[in-house]
Amino acid sequence: MTSVLQSYVGGRWVGQEAAQALHSAVNGRAVASTHAEPLDFAEALSHARRKGLPALLAMDFQERAARLRALAKYLNEHKEQLYAISAHTGATRADSWIDIEGGAGTLVAYAGMGSNELPSGNLVHEGPAVPLGKKGAFAGTHILVPRGGVAVHINAFNFPVWGLLEKFAPSFLAGMPCIGKPATATSYLTEAMVRLMVDSGLLPEGSLQLVIGGTGDLLDRLEGSDVVTFTGSADTAARLRVHPNLVRHSIPFNAEADSLNCAILAPDVTPDDEEFDLFVKEVAREMTVKAGQKCTAIRRAIVPRQHLDAVAERLRARLAKTVVGDPAREDVRMGALASKSQQQDVAERVALLMQGAELVFGERDGFAPVGEDVGEGAFFAPTLLLSRKPLEHDAAHDVEAFGPVSTLMPYDGIDEALQLAARGKGSLVGTLVTRDPATAARIVPAVAALHGRWLVLDREAAAESTGHGSPLPMLKHGGPGRAGGGEELGGIRAVKHYLQRTAVQGSPSMITAITGEYMRGAKRQEEELHPFRKHFEDLAIGDSLLTHRRTVSEADIVAFGGLSGDYFYMHFDEIAAKASPFGKRIAHGYFVLSAAAGLFVSPAPGPVLANYGLDTLRFVKPVGIGDTIRARLTCKRKIDRRRKDANGQGQGVVAWDVEVTNQDDEVVASYDILTLVAKRA
Repeated sequence: MTSVLQSYVGGRWVGQEAAQALHSAVNGRAVASTHAEPLDFAEALSHARRKGLPALLAMDFQERAARLRALAKYLNEHKEQLYAISAHTGATRADSWIDIEGGAGTLVAYAGMGSNELPSGNLVHEGPAVPLGKKGAFAGTHILVPRGGVAVHINAFNFPVWGLLEKFAPSFLAGMPCIGKPATATSYLTEAMVRLMVDSGLLPEGSLQLVIGGTGDLLDRLEGSDVVTFTGSADTAARLRVHPNLVRHSIPFNAEADSLNCAILAPDVTPDDEEFDLFVKEVAREMTVKAGQKCTAIRRAIVPRQHLDAVAERLRARLAKTVVGDPAREDVRMGALASKSQQQDVAERVALLMQGAELVFGERDGFAPVGEDVGEGAFFAPTLLLSRKPLEHDAAHDVEAFGPVSTLMPYDGIDEALQLAARGKGSLVGTLVTRDPATAARIVPAVAALHGRWLVLDREAAAESTGHGSPLPMLKHGGPGRAGGGEELGGIRAVKHYLQRTAVQGSPSMITAITGEYMRGAKRQEEELHPFRKHFEDLAIGDSLLTHRRTVSEADIVAFGGLSGDYFYMHFDEIAAKASPFGKRIAHGYFVLSAAAGLFVSPAPGPVLANYGLDTLRFVKPVGIGDTIRARLTCKRKIDRRRKDANGQGQGVVAWDVEVTNQDDEVVASYDILTLVAKRA
């Protein structure tokens, strides 16, 4: 870690003169300082647009996904450097694991999603294409393309590594250079992480820049193709949202704000149930992990009035066992707040909360941080409050103490519990602890409109649950109302936030050319060489084969029934079949698929290595005894994942459009098959 932190702007590290001193949350000593030199944000944006954007778009989704995977590997190889610095933020090893390895894990997750779910190239076809005319000559669809702008990511102090990486991963994958601005208090850890990323040599020039300190006139210089994302307080989010330049140019703004998340103990759970202890454990964990400095932490614990004393007693006992102090000590389970100013802010907010609550557990209960030189640290006691009349006092529903603070609230009946949950005015996450599926089915739909995510916890889920406060790359992170109204993560959805969706209209042939995906009705290429005999590079979208015909006999149906064990009456009972809507015995749908495969396969060894799935399967019309079928096989989509087998031979994925028709040229079955196809040696 450098004594004077530097911004990384315009492809160089900027900053020599010390400005604001940043102190260790553990002992109060200065660990770094921001730099005094002003930044040229016109240069930063120009560098991103002129260097970063072309460099990113010179790669495709698959290549950028591979780069994310390599970057995660590099960070994990150097993670101990980050752990050593993270201790100054007040984080324990377990806290830092969430931030550091959780951040690298998010890169891995998006590398996998990009590889598996995104195409080659830089255009996503968000189908299906739909006919818009009666004769099939005019159609429409949607495409997603890179926005051609810059993503500005403004982050909070509590997750200096994960906070940047969970935004960087989808924007990088989308081909959008980004400028990251971490919160100043813990920016020394973000700077160390970005130095590793730059040193890795894996970042294209201009794809990531770092701002230490203020953003100056950065937001004033943004354009309509840019994007701004923010994580932090609801008040700051509200101010940024109405920034004149963002409003003027309709610049997308995504906010993920701190919220008054709740956990509800359902009335079906008693103190003798395992779920009762799960609730207590979850609340205590959310109070103490990262010293409660999580936007997802449980701020309001809503419990049946008859169990209020039991919950309070068990929470007191659990919190009393929590060792607070220097996170370098192995016995410490909770570290410090991020800064002395944060310590003061939490104290002031607890005082506001106490106007409508009483103290159940806090500093008076023997609070004494352990470790050497911790007297100047930013430690704060785990503080449990109780609001006995939560419907009459607003503080617990309006004031957030961003630290190890939670308020117990009793309720009488589920309707009152729902009312209390809604008083948060929009939250990132809620937890329901219950044994009863019917209770879950009643409560979750009722509270979903005001929450971004709900965890339903019982003894069955507990063994694998990632917990109330853990956003996952595959699931949406964000919430309505007070929580900011935005969305992050959520799988490939996050990538699409950084892409532009556009409707396209034209002939099927034109749509096929634009999307790189065959649409029925487009021109096809038919050659003597079977498409399955072509290597990946030699296949073209629209390469097609129309097979010979096969007439379905009663013997086919009987034989398939014997092989499959499927003796459904529609295939074997002449009388019952005549009384059905079809009026006759029909062939098994899966026989039709099998027969079609027999018509279009090329049985000798060749480039097609494996068939690993069917998509969009529909049985459109029945096939009866005496009907004659044939199949049309067309190369629909190619994805070059740039992978090789153990022998070094390259492979790609090919999706084939299959239409099975009858003697009247009516479609009887329609589907895509996915195959692994070898490249030329």
